[in-house]
Amino acid sequence: MAKYDLTQRIAPNLDRHLVFPLLEFLQERQLYPEEQILKSKIELLNKTNMVDYAMDIHKSLYRTDDVPQDMVERRAEVVARLKALEEAAAPLLAFVQNANAVQELRTDKHYNLQMLHDRYQIGPEQIDALYQYAKFQFECGNYSGAADYLYQYRALSTNSERSHSALWGKLAAEILMQNWDIAFEEHNRLKEIIESKSFSSPLNLVQSRIWLMHWSLFIFFNHDNGRTHIIDLFNQEKYLNAIQVNAPHLLRYLATAFIVNKRKRTQFKEFIKVIQQEQHTYKDPITEFLACVYVNNDFDGAQKKMKECEDVIVNDPFLGKQVEDGNFSTVPLRDEFLENARLFIFETYCRIHQRIDMGVFAEKLNLNYEEAERWIANLIRSSKIDAKIDSKSGTVIIEPNQPNVYEQLIDHTKALSGRTYKLVSQLLEHAQAQAAR
Repeated sequence: MAKYDLTQRIAPNLDRHLVFPLLEFLQERQLYPEEQILKSKIELLNKTNMVDYAMDIHKSLYRTDDVPQDMVERRAEVVARLKALEEAAAPLLAFVQNANAVQELRTDKHYNLQMLHDRYQIGPEQIDALYQYAKFQFECGNYSGAADYLYQYRALSTNSERSHSALWGKLAAEILMQNWDIAFEEHNRLKEIIESKSFSSPLNLVQSRIWLMHWSLFIFFNHDNGRTHIIDLFNQEKYLNAIQVNAPHLLRYLATAFIVNKRKRTQFKEFIKVIQQEQHTYKDPITEFLACVYVNNDFDGAQKKMKECEDVIVNDPFLGKQVEDGNFSTVPLRDEFLENARLFIFETYCRIHQRIDMGVFAEKLNLNYEEAERWIANLIRSSKIDAKIDSKSGTVIIEPNQPNVYEQLIDHTKALSGRTYKLVSQLLEHAQAQAAR
């Protein structure tokens, strides 16, 4: 299943610290040789200050208690640099750790700067030192301390660019600590800044949206309402256009969210048109499943893709989260996905056929006959499908009040020109921007 792994596409759009959870997942799933994963970890760690972690992985990789001299020297450098930064930021660190002193702060940053200068002899140099100290703490893997100091820095700083950078760091720290509610708040705050900020070029704006969507995957597949929020963000026209032009692999996650989310059916039809448009740009079993059911009415193909979807979900770092239940472990999203995938097949099949052979359809649902009969009976009771089961003949009889399949096929081919025109326009803008550089 490594051929469906998106880590190499996703990683360039993440902070390097956010790549570690992905490598941990791949190591656990054994999608790649252990040695390859460990070497990738060390390569990442060499660009951070997490020297002790790098030493531990080196020992594990080469089965030794010794570490290279350059790692030892690097550790000494990190410790010395951390101490120097702490000393430079000491006056402000003492202030932010004093609850009574912090109460003197107001929402007016200019007042705060004057007050800090007059009462505590704290100026722009110490505020900048706090940013450098927070950033260094993050690089050392102290995400809790980094998040606190970056929050304090943003409350004091009048440097908009640095504050923007600090917010990205705060978001990464909250994600790595798995504080999903706080991370979601920081994500929304960052989105507002991105959409209101003046960028030097349209390409920089698009890139910020791409980064935000990649980082948000951690949140949306862990937050309670994440599967709704991912549709709200990714399916916005400007974000969807960015996906289609720059990051079509993100369609996997939007497609999955649509499949498991029953509250977004009104937007689903338009999304199927995007899947149809992008079949030659990006496809995997999840997007191909939707194409089989809603574009091609290929139910045999959908059955095969549904089996592949299960493997894709289990081996995807964002979709394959396991939950332990006693002596058993399960992947909740996989179970929810398969249940809704069967529903999609059944609903679409019912629009085309008036009589369904239970045995044949059981195969299309990847269920045995008894399971299929129970599943369809429960579905008929709980849905608006006007159907009944004839147990003697082993068939499901559909009342002929569903939309005509030919009307559906015609509808699938409509409304493509508008979005195609917008995509072409965006590509031309990109080309012109590049030519002007």
